[in-house]
Amino acid sequence: MTPPKSFPRRLAFAALASTVMVGGLAACTPTIRLQVDPIQINATLDANVRIRLDQELQDLLRENPNLF
Repeated sequence: MTPPKSFPRRLAFAALASTVMVGGLAACTPTIRLQVDPIQINATLDANVRIRLDQELQDLLRENPNLF
């Protein structure tokens, strides 16, 4: 049995259609862009915190004189 004469034309059309579809799908790839702003941290120490830390450090040094 011989294929009909329109077979090469259908094959060429199918190849062209699949090429166009693959090219179209490849062109529609999503793009993700992230913009991250810098983080600023402002910290202030209270005078009471410093005094307590100083006192704890002095106590530690009294208990362990050879620490440093």
